[in-house]
Amino acid sequence: MFEHKSEPVASRSFFVRRMAASFSMALAMIAAALGLGIGGYHWIAGLGWIDSVLNAAMILGGMGPVDRLDTTGAKLFAAAYAIFSGLVFISVMGVVLAPVMHRIIHKFHLDGKADRLGPHPPH
Repeated sequence: MFEHKSEPVASRSFFVRRMAASFSMALAMIAAALGLGIGGYHWIAGLGWIDSVLNAAMILGGMGPVDRLDTTGAKLFAAAYAIFSGLVFISVMGVVLAPVMHRIIHKFHLDGKADRLGPHPPH
């Protein structure tokens, strides 16, 4: 997916396309996680659709639940979904930041190679 350290840094336009692909993947992950939460809050916790959307979005966004849950199943789902949401956050950040970090590290690697060759690398 990424260029090898011996290859030149990808062009700016290619990098922008790579970032767009990363954002698309991140949005798909968020949509899937939100859909799972909405379904769980609706079918397991017995909340209406709008309340399910609100609770799933709040948990996924790291804010916390809105509605009180009374059944054991609903509480267990909410606990599992909260842990899952934390892992989704970490995964989404990894997908979005991977191209940026790769580009930075790749540039440092190329800069370091020039430093080892001396002040005037051969052409």
